[in-house]
Amino acid sequence: MAGPFSTVSIAGSADAPEEDLAFARRLGYLLGSSGYTVVCGGGPGVMEEACRGARDAGGLTVGILPGTDPSEGNPCLDIVLPTGLGLGRNRAVALAGSCLVAVGGANGTLSEIAYALQAGRPVCCHGTWSVIPGVAQAATPEEAFSFVEECGRRRS
Repeated sequence: MAGPFSTVSIAGSADAPEEDLAFARRLGYLLGSSGYTVVCGGGPGVMEEACRGARDAGGLTVGILPGTDPSEGNPCLDIVLPTGLGLGRNRAVALAGSCLVAVGGANGTLSEIAYALQAGRPVCCHGTWSVIPGVAQAATPEEAFSFVEECGRRRS
């Protein structure tokens, strides 16, 4: 079970295939039901589905938006943080969690993975990023959740 300030960053594409959306939704549910706060870029796609899953389970969701308009956040956010940073918000997303889980994605997700690794955050990926050294792989949402739980045990 997560502590009161346990956060997990979720990265992924706004325009993701259904498999990635289902993965994100299930992972969000697992995280939310275990007391984790889900932090993401606040947009649609993987970000929205991770938040949907977390909220369905009673969890807290935070979106760190690239723009200044809070209405640009997805409807499953509890806390909306408009930054005006554009793509610079990717660094904030990557560092907001105690670890990062990337679900598919493209160049924006890759930047979040790089920021997390540079800061010493553990990273787990589903899909695209299997060739990056130091990144754990998860074939299922349950494997990604186990990764998050293991990261929490190591921090304790």
